[in-house]
Amino acid sequence: MAEAADFQGTSPSPARRWLRRTGALLAGAPLLAGVLQLPTSSSSYAAEPSAAAEATGSRTVGVSLDTLSPSVPSDGDTLTVSGRIVNNGKQAVTAAHVGLRVGPTLNGRSAIDDAAKSNPYAGSEVGGKYVAKFARLAPGVPQTFSISVPVDKLDLGSDGVYQLGVTLTGRTTAAAYDQILGIERTFLPWQPEAADTKARTTYLWPLISTSHMTAETGSNEQQTPVFADDETLAAELSPGGRLEQLLSRGEDLDITWVIDPDLLASVDAMTRSYRVQVDGSSGTTTAGTHQAVAKQWLSKLEKAVEGEEVVALPFADPDLASLAHHGTKVTGSLSHLKDATTAAAITVESVLHVTPSTEYAWPVSGAIDPSIVKVATSAGADTVLSRSDSLQETGALPYTPSAARPIGGGTTAVVADARLSTAFQGDMTVAGNSTLAVQRFLAQSLMLTRQAPDKQRSVVVAPQRMPTASQAQTMAQALTALQGGNWSESAELSAATKAKPDAGATTRVPSASAYPRSLTKQELSQEAFARIEETQRKLDSFQVILSDKSRVVTPFGRAMDRSMSTSWRGRADEATAYRDGVLSYLRSLTEGVGLIDKSEAKLSGRSATIPVTVQNNLVQGVDHLVLRLTSTQPSRLSIGDGDFQEQRVAVAGGHSQSVKFTTNAHANGRAGVIAQLYTEDGQAYGPAVTFDVKVTEITATVMLVIAGGVLLLVLAGFRMYTQRKREAARQAALGAGAPATDTESSAAENADAESADEAEGGRDRASTTESSAPDPEHPSDPSPDTAPEITDPSGTGERVDR
Repeated sequence: MAEAADFQGTSPSPARRWLRRTGALLAGAPLLAGVLQLPTSSSSYAAEPSAAAEATGSRTVGVSLDTLSPSVPSDGDTLTVSGRIVNNGKQAVTAAHVGLRVGPTLNGRSAIDDAAKSNPYAGSEVGGKYVAKFARLAPGVPQTFSISVPVDKLDLGSDGVYQLGVTLTGRTTAAAYDQILGIERTFLPWQPEAADTKARTTYLWPLISTSHMTAETGSNEQQTPVFADDETLAAELSPGGRLEQLLSRGEDLDITWVIDPDLLASVDAMTRSYRVQVDGSSGTTTAGTHQAVAKQWLSKLEKAVEGEEVVALPFADPDLASLAHHGTKVTGSLSHLKDATTAAAITVESVLHVTPSTEYAWPVSGAIDPSIVKVATSAGADTVLSRSDSLQETGALPYTPSAARPIGGGTTAVVADARLSTAFQGDMTVAGNSTLAVQRFLAQSLMLTRQAPDKQRSVVVAPQRMPTASQAQTMAQALTALQGGNWSESAELSAATKAKPDAGATTRVPSASAYPRSLTKQELSQEAFARIEETQRKLDSFQVILSDKSRVVTPFGRAMDRSMSTSWRGRADEATAYRDGVLSYLRSLTEGVGLIDKSEAKLSGRSATIPVTVQNNLVQGVDHLVLRLTSTQPSRLSIGDGDFQEQRVAVAGGHSQSVKFTTNAHANGRAGVIAQLYTEDGQAYGPAVTFDVKVTEITATVMLVIAGGVLLLVLAGFRMYTQRKREAARQAALGAGAPATDTESSAAENADAESADEAEGGRDRASTTESSAPDPEHPSDPSPDTAPEITDPSGTGERVDR
């Protein structure tokens, strides 16, 4: 990238520079041969004896620095350098000594990079008594050294960054003269007086871990959480662990805490009763035992953040780049980011009792493109934490600009300095690596300030998301030295965000083609987001039937947030297993509510009631279901008044309930019936149950009842007709003045008597027939022997009630 930071600060006077050059040439003449052999490779560390065959020249002896104190010396200080040397050659080294060499001030930030790699120099050695002597160095035998030199003996001139070399000079049998056989290079920041204008440095201190909790919870009222693994988290929280070191080192520094709320939720859950999956399998758990270490860490963190600035990432630190590049192709994926942001504030407030800022989005490594910015700000964040190796300067400015800059659409990019942010990556358990990293960090910070000493700028440092314990220790050492120095002052992230941007700073977001391929390879796939969305759809259909939705919405919502966490990068197989486990567990819960299978039912009458049983194996009740019973042959068997009938269902947790439907048979034979549960919005829930109903007969008794009724109607009609005819005849006779004869009267009376007898007989026969008929509500069926609803646990046996 174009280096806008290369700008030389105040230099020594010409006369002084001439004197120093002359002295250096005179002092370095005897060592010219050794200097000419300096390699162009990176600085050496103590190599293993197996490398002795290739160890020649200035790599013959490996030199490493364990300590350099003070990291930022001042007038009157004594600089102490200690370390280790080991002869990697095949021949013994004799008449050896370790000394310090101070080179001239470096010009610009790129000069520091070059010097750290391979820049040979001809700095003069601080000789005399300020050396560590060794009569003989046997091959492969490491030895230690320590040199203490008063700062005023180092001949440091004007303020700036000096190259400091630690060299081993000695002789071998092949070259019996003094030569440089080993060298290590580092840097010495020199700013004895306070700068007139100090840089305002913001250091982000991340408390982020991997996902540890599952979607599974206990069946008790407290919903005891279940961890996939608690040993890893407990180790990180224990003394000397990664998270313990970050907390212990950070509580004494002026920093901005950047916290993943998922970590807080996990540690908070660990402070109480919790369970742990056995061998990672759902359903089999054992009691967790790390409550004490969790309580201690959380209590300490609560005190550390009191009154400090806290930035909360969205819950579980979602992978914004993966979401932008793959997740947006799956409908509904962005809604998870919004939910994660809402959950973040709630979690931090409830656990730490502080109000965090949720306006920041932090893509992986600060790498951005237009799609990442769009997604990052879609959930309410208006500030994106980028890095200068992504939002690169064009070289228009002769200095590193302030971190904040507008990138359009009301969005601010806070650009962390790449050199400072990546200073502590690598293995910091090696003392030499740690010492070099600290000195290089301080050198870059001072050089950045001296680029424009009269212009105050805001500098942001965003280190790796999950520093190791040794990296945390090294970061703290460097930051302690910086905050004790004379060129920088601490500032919160919110202050850096609000700082006035430099007019010439780059504001153009790089294109998608500029996004690093190395980061693209680690992103979550589109298939991963499709799996997450499948889980969401199943959760949506499940929660609507529950009496207490929060028991599943909250744990599964947070589990889906964890499924898209940045921490899965580089662990694709583990990520897939986690997502599959969440979906599998949800399926097992949804299958806890369903219909019990039925065998064929026999119907020997015209109508009957058919029971269908709904079973609920959940710990909570379901009360928003509809059970529909449908006849596939309504011309033979109707349900209710048509081809189907629906009834609302409510079943207590751990119980089953039989729901009865009225059926009517119209013809003998077998009719198919389908039972299906539905949600209130008409969506099918669970698999349907199909069974047959066999109608064996429409009984003769039923036909007799029908025939008797018809006969009664006929006889009643006949009687009315004869009565009217007789009355008409009587009236006709009276009108003619001729009384009816005895014979006619007798015949009429006999006819009336016979009609009456026949009618009475018909009524008697009809009465006899009805008395043998069943309840008129369900002809041919006995009264039901069960209530319409049975809420007690029941078996799978079913029968048709007639």
